[in-house]
Amino acid sequence: MQRLFSTFPEGWPGTGLAFLRTMAALPAVQHGIAGLLTSPPPALINLQLVAAVAAAFLLVGLWTPIAGVLLAAGELWLACSHPIDPWRHILIGAFGAALAMLGPGAWSMDARLFGRKRIHIPQR
Repeated sequence: MQRLFSTFPEGWPGTGLAFLRTMAALPAVQHGIAGLLTSPPPALINLQLVAAVAAAFLLVGLWTPIAGVLLAAGELWLACSHPIDPWRHILIGAFGAALAMLGPGAWSMDARLFGRKRIHIPQR
């Protein structure tokens, strides 16, 4: 699973990735919740919901490359299907694609689950 992620940077780069994950996820989650509340019940499984779930995974940093690709694809589809104001969707989709390429960073669930571990071997 380590090959799925390039690195888990700490410090300022890790903080920047956490900030980028948050700024990409919050608008998509908000848009998905608003779409869920305003849509009729038969349309529960729609693209806004898929993008919102992918954004929620990005927010906590879980399965970041997969969630980033799903967010980018969902937002690109939403940009094509909502021609009135597509730039919001294009921007969030670009954030998702960038996160899929950059990785989650040190402050994420991916780093906790799949990051490098320190093994302590006790002295005899």
